[in-house]
Amino acid sequence: MAVNNKRLRVTELDFDDIKDNLKVFLKGQNQFKDYDFEGSGMNILLDTLAYNTHYLAYNANMVANEMFLDSSSLRSSAVSHTKALGYEVTSARAPTATINVNLSTTAATKTMSAGTAFSSTVDGTSYQFVTISDITSTNTGNNVPFDSVTVYEGTYVTAKFVVDTSDVDQRFILADSRSDTSTLVVKVQNSTTDTTTTTYTKAVDITQLSASSTVYYLQEVETGRYEVYFGDGVVSQALSDGNIVQLQYVITNKTEANGAASFSSPTSIDGATNITVTTVASASGGAEPETIQSIKLNAPLDYASQGRAVTTKDYEVYVKRLFPNTQAVSVWGGEDGSYDSSTGVSSTPEYGKVFISVKSTTGVDLTSAQKTNLETALAPYKVASVTPVVVDAETTNLILGITIMYDSSATTYNADQIASLVATTVGNYNTSDLQLFNAPFRHSKLLGLIDSTDSSILNSVATVTMAKNFTPTLSVSTSYNLNFNNKFFNPHSGHNADAGGIISSTGFYLNDVTTSEYFFDDDGAGNLRSYYLVAGVRTYNNLTAGTVDYINGTITINAIIITGVGEVDGATSSQIRVTVLPNSNDITPVRNQILEIDLTNTSYNGSVDATASTGVGYSTTTTGGTTTTTVSSVSSTPSSSAY
Repeated sequence: MAVNNKRLRVTELDFDDIKDNLKVFLKGQNQFKDYDFEGSGMNILLDTLAYNTHYLAYNANMVANEMFLDSSSLRSSAVSHTKALGYEVTSARAPTATINVNLSTTAATKTMSAGTAFSSTVDGTSYQFVTISDITSTNTGNNVPFDSVTVYEGTYVTAKFVVDTSDVDQRFILADSRSDTSTLVVKVQNSTTDTTTTTYTKAVDITQLSASSTVYYLQEVETGRYEVYFGDGVVSQALSDGNIVQLQYVITNKTEANGAASFSSPTSIDGATNITVTTVASASGGAEPETIQSIKLNAPLDYASQGRAVTTKDYEVYVKRLFPNTQAVSVWGGEDGSYDSSTGVSSTPEYGKVFISVKSTTGVDLTSAQKTNLETALAPYKVASVTPVVVDAETTNLILGITIMYDSSATTYNADQIASLVATTVGNYNTSDLQLFNAPFRHSKLLGLIDSTDSSILNSVATVTMAKNFTPTLSVSTSYNLNFNNKFFNPHSGHNADAGGIISSTGFYLNDVTTSEYFFDDDGAGNLRSYYLVAGVRTYNNLTAGTVDYINGTITINAIIITGVGEVDGATSSQIRVTVLPNSNDITPVRNQILEIDLTNTSYNGSVDATASTGVGYSTTTTGGTTTTTVSSVSSTPSSSAY
């Protein structure tokens, strides 16, 4: 089809295509002849015009992208879109610690003021922890105790603004992008002469507000800071000229002080100088502001939930909002499982409850106080009589035995170097595909990644062993339940009983006797056994130390008095490790279970494939007592006829 050179095509956006289109257009005229000569002045003008068109197209494309939440790349754009969904972006969060403070004094009462500062050190750096409200306590006999005081890392700030309604540009903005809005207290004083002060609460549901409701609204604005604003006298109470807005909040260093465990007191508290501070819970919970990826994910889900937690997805959204230090969360209803403090999480239904397991970014379990606070914070969103219960995540370690066969003629690496490369691949897989809820271990995928590590690797094999650690209660008769939630290898009753079955453990001591170290194994018929070694031979002291459910993947240790724990991996430990062979090399986590490869105990064995490296293959045949060995030459690379 003929091209109309007098009509300029506008579909291309790339610089070179734009310039080519301009040249095609100019071919249809006779006024300018030097447009297609690289050294001409006309060609420079074409470059300028093409660049200008390219810039305009790029900017138009960027603007179009920023118009939608899914495609926006600027944080300000994403935050702006979430306002229409009623979603509040989570600010930075200060690490919090719980301490007991005792004042040695005869005074009847003492008050610990908001902003009282305690100090702690993490990795050689000093951090300040502060209270955010006044706390009053009474004397209990020459002592005034302040029990379970929550302190926040950072600087306690008070900002005041005199309201001027004629100033259309007046805004009430928190001074720093590191401000923790969960610590924000908003008060409005009537005037400089009238010190009457009203504390405003953050608006949650505007349908419940009236013209006299003393509430404030909060939104993220430019540079990641937050703005406080108020009603217009219709939806909620408006401010008047001369009112004084007081904003009190903590500016934090976010994650840096997580783990602070020892705290020193100020020189005095309400006049008392004899101060004792003890730590109840170390600092945790410090978090960065919500990322743009998190905003894009959670804002639509939050809008869909419409301020209520009905489905498990709803609970996941609110847990991330209410506990910003969440790395991953798993939620299941009572119909899919339950939790008991003695048996742990199981598949037994418990209706009327929703169970929540959180993996923290700090890598440690939530403290009792954090669990209670999260359950309380979820209460306004739950439906009817459903009770949220927060349980700890459980890690199941996978110990792999990896053998790699490689062609030494196709690489300059030796066996140890090949094994090192594979170890890096396994570590990357552990980070990218595991260590989260509902993240299964795929045996074939890992082998594929191993085989792709280096072109010289011909094949690989990986054995899989599951492991769990538990901390025994020493010198107390206690039973224990280990839930692997994956079927155990048990091809028939009594499998491998003489050699110890499929279960093994690290050592422990019984009845304060340290001369005999005991271990667990099984008889292949559902019984857990305990034994000690005499000259390398297993001597069983209890053939029914517990039960093994091979189908459901659980081990129950009957009540036992453990008085000590042996070394684990050559080091002193407080935990006992129990390992078991799974029925399948693919391991699937359920409920609160997280899978993680034990990189310390995973072994790597790199071996040269003799056939590939020497080009000689051997086959052995035995017939009637006579052994015949056949040697055949093979090519280490395919012949050209194979292609």
